[in-house]
Amino acid sequence: MGILSVISFAHQLVRSKVREGDVVVDATLGNGNDALFLAQLVGPRGHVYGFDVQEAAIASSLARLEREGVAARCSLLLESHSALPSALPASVQGKVAAIMFNLGYLPGADETVITLPQSTLTALSAAMEMLRSDGLLSIIVYPGHPGGDTEAAAVEAWASALPQPDFQVMCYRSLNRKAEAPYGIFVSKK
Repeated sequence: MGILSVISFAHQLVRSKVREGDVVVDATLGNGNDALFLAQLVGPRGHVYGFDVQEAAIASSLARLEREGVAARCSLLLESHSALPSALPASVQGKVAAIMFNLGYLPGADETVITLPQSTLTALSAAMEMLRSDGLLSIIVYPGHPGGDTEAAAVEAWASALPQPDFQVMCYRSLNRKAEAPYGIFVSKK
């Protein structure tokens, strides 16, 4: 087996934590790739909550989920990921199996509409409260676009400061690629 891409590695980690019937979150819908992956994992008894600030992302994701026959198990919200704590039902707080963030911008859309450090850090902190014990937070950062390096550094600093007795934090990145290449930061709640 070769070395996995950062997205494949993220999916492998999430797959190891999520079971049929679980509640999960795609905090940055984009074109629905992670939402579809999550919807297939949780099965018909589970539920996916998806967030994005762009109507095009919601429409694209919904169309994809409908084509695959899994849209009924998904709630897509036209909201920033920073709204995560108020947008999710109180009944799922502390029970979410996995939350995926794929930061940056919507591929094929306006590249000036990007995730921003302040709202991302707010969302990440809220995500930690939503996760169950042994839940997983998956964050893919993209330092190669304008503003992406600042956000990546902020996310890394936030993750590095999490208390070791409560969280396991790891970084997955290629050492022989450009510094602008995407990489993953993963947090497991103990």
